[in-house]
Amino acid sequence: MSYREKVFRISIHKTREEMGFAAAFELVSILIEKLKTLEEVNVVFATGLSQLEFLDALVKIPFHGWDRVNAFHLDEYIGLPAEATQRFSNFLKNRLFDRLRFKNVYYVVPPGQENEDAQNLARKYEQLLLKHPLHIACIGIGENGHIAFNEPNVADYNDKHLVRVIELDERSRNQQLAEGWFQTIEEVPTHAITLTVPAILSAEKILCIVPRERKKEIVLRTLEGPITAECPASFLRRHRDVHLFLDAESASLLPG
Repeated sequence: MSYREKVFRISIHKTREEMGFAAAFELVSILIEKLKTLEEVNVVFATGLSQLEFLDALVKIPFHGWDRVNAFHLDEYIGLPAEATQRFSNFLKNRLFDRLRFKNVYYVVPPGQENEDAQNLARKYEQLLLKHPLHIACIGIGENGHIAFNEPNVADYNDKHLVRVIELDERSRNQQLAEGWFQTIEEVPTHAITLTVPAILSAEKILCIVPRERKKEIVLRTLEGPITAECPASFLRRHRDVHLFLDAESASLLPG
């Protein structure tokens, strides 16, 4: 089943900046509508270069409802020190969580708990998600097709858990190296805690933000290839409400 056979909204923009603002305005518009009937809204955010323009735009949009939004994030490395700039919690803290006044910010690894057993941390985060079901998931897609850190051929559409400890695929580790987050492959962690595929798909709405030329092949596979764990992002086609934001580069292989 290709994306043409179901409702799968796709927005293609000339530049990454235009794409980022479009996704940010979409999120704020959804929040405004949700907060008309809900006391609070639960949103999970992704990290990485693909999210920079979106996060930069988000903090510039005038919106006064952040104090009714609970913020989560998708995944976190295991084994990095608390102050490491590569930690996803620090990435989001610096670019988003410290710049907007959220009701609550829930970290996969809370400050001061960096040395706690990873399985225990995963179970605690799962309990938070059960208490605060996701309304909106803001995610990206990795070059190997992962969503969060649900890696190819390991990602489980029927996973019984919402949060899991996983081993990183070598292509994922090399992507982190190529993007400049680490100086050597040995520095890149081998394991992480991640929201699972069912956790992401449990969100009422998914905004998927995927710019840059090196993502064009996986965007095509996500939309046109088989729905399979070989390309975890293809599972998004089983969700009822996904909006995919692309720039001209990442959309360049899609049929006109």
